[in-house]
Amino acid sequence: MKIYQEDLETMKRIVADYTEQVVDFEIEAKVQAIITQVRKRGDQALIDYARQFDGVSLTDLKVAEEQLEQAWLQLDDSLKTSLKLAAQNITSFHELEKEKGFVDASQAGIVRGQKVTPLKRVGLYVPGGTAAYPSTILMNAIPAKLAGVEELVVVTPPQKEGINQAVLAAAKLAGVDAIYQVGGAQAIAALAYGTETIKPVDKIVGPGNIFVATAKKQVFGTVAIDMVAGPSEIGILADDSAQASEIAADLLSQAEHDKRVRAMLITNSLSLAQAVAKEVERQLVNLPRKEIAQAAIMDRSFIAVMPQIAEMFDLMNTIAPEHLEIQLTEPTAYLGLVKNAGSVFLGRYASEPLGDYLAGPNHVLPTGGTARFSSPLGVYDFVKRIQFVQYSKEALAEVEKAVTTLARTEGLEAHARALESRFTNYEGE
Repeated sequence: MKIYQEDLETMKRIVADYTEQVVDFEIEAKVQAIITQVRKRGDQALIDYARQFDGVSLTDLKVAEEQLEQAWLQLDDSLKTSLKLAAQNITSFHELEKEKGFVDASQAGIVRGQKVTPLKRVGLYVPGGTAAYPSTILMNAIPAKLAGVEELVVVTPPQKEGINQAVLAAAKLAGVDAIYQVGGAQAIAALAYGTETIKPVDKIVGPGNIFVATAKKQVFGTVAIDMVAGPSEIGILADDSAQASEIAADLLSQAEHDKRVRAMLITNSLSLAQAVAKEVERQLVNLPRKEIAQAAIMDRSFIAVMPQIAEMFDLMNTIAPEHLEIQLTEPTAYLGLVKNAGSVFLGRYASEPLGDYLAGPNHVLPTGGTARFSSPLGVYDFVKRIQFVQYSKEALAEVEKAVTTLARTEGLEAHARALESRFTNYEGE
C-alpha cells in the first residue's frame, strides 16, 4: 500500500483525488435505453434482457412462495441459526428508531401536528452474480417491515442454477412479500414504472453495480431511492496499540468486494504503517478474491501518517468514510471527534464485518464522501411525515393581519384575499 507522510492540507488534496466521482456517459446512455425498453415492452423486455445478460430463459418472473418455504426448511441448521441471530439483533436495534409523530395544542384555538405514515410499497434490489447476499435482505427488509410497509418486494438477477437458497430463506425469514427474477437496470425500471407482472413501487432500496446505481439515479423523482451507492470503503484510525495483522485483515475485508473499493489507514505511527503494508501483502497471497482485493489496494487505497490525533480525525472527517474503525487507546473517548462517517466501530473487537452481518446497526451506508450529509438506512427511510394544522375563527382573526401583510409583500394578492374571505364577503374592486 502507498504510504504518505504529508502535512494535513496536502493530504486533503490527495484524498480528494481518491474520492472524485466520474460520470460514465456511455453507461448513462445504455441505462436510459434499457429503461425505455422496459417502459415500452414490459415483461417481454425483462425476459429478453434475462436471456441477453444472464443467460437464463424465463417462463415466470415471480418466484413461487413454495420455493421460499422449501429454502427455509432445507437450510443448513448453522446458517439458519446465524440468520435468526442476525435478524434478532437487527430488529432490536431498529425498533429504537421508530417515530410516533406528535400533536401540539398548546395555543388556544390552534392544533398543529405531524403523523408518521409508512410507505405502501417498496422494492428491494439484491445483487446476484458471483456472491449471494442474504444479509442484504435482512438489513433492508427488517427496517421496512418495522416501519409498517404494506408490501415489500425483492428483485434479484436470475441464475442458471436458480436463485441462491440462502437468499430465498432470508427473504422468508424477513417477511418479504414477493421475489422476482430480474436484475440490473431493467429491474430498477420495472420497479419504477411497472410491467404486467411487477407493480410500480414508491421507493427502491438496496445495493447494486454501476448499472443499478445509474438506473436508480435516473428514475429518482418517479420513485424515491435510498441513495446512489458507490464502491464500499473503510477508514481506520489507529495508533501503535493496534495490531498490524488485524488492521490489514479489516482493510482486505472491504477490498475483496470490488476493484474500486477504498481501504484507508490513518495513523500516527510510521512503524505501524509499515507493518500494516507488509501484512496486507502477506495476507493477499492466499485470499480467494485476491485479484479483486489487490486491484483495490493498488489503485484506490493508501496509508497516511499524521503526527497528531486531531489531524488524523480532521483528515478522516474530510474523507467521510462509509465504515470507520477507531483502533486507538480508549476508543470511545474519541467518538465526539467523529463528524462524518456512516458507521463507527470502536476498539479492537469491533471488526467491520461484525457490522456487515450481526451487530444490528444497518450495513446500508453512505459512500463516496456522502456521509457528510447522509445517514445509514433505517426505519425512518420507509416512512413519510404528513403535517396538519387547524385554527378556530378566533385564532385566525388574531393572525389575519400578519398573514395578509406577508402575502401582499410577496405580491400574492389572492393569498391575502383567501384568508380575508373567512371574515368578509370579498367582492373585488
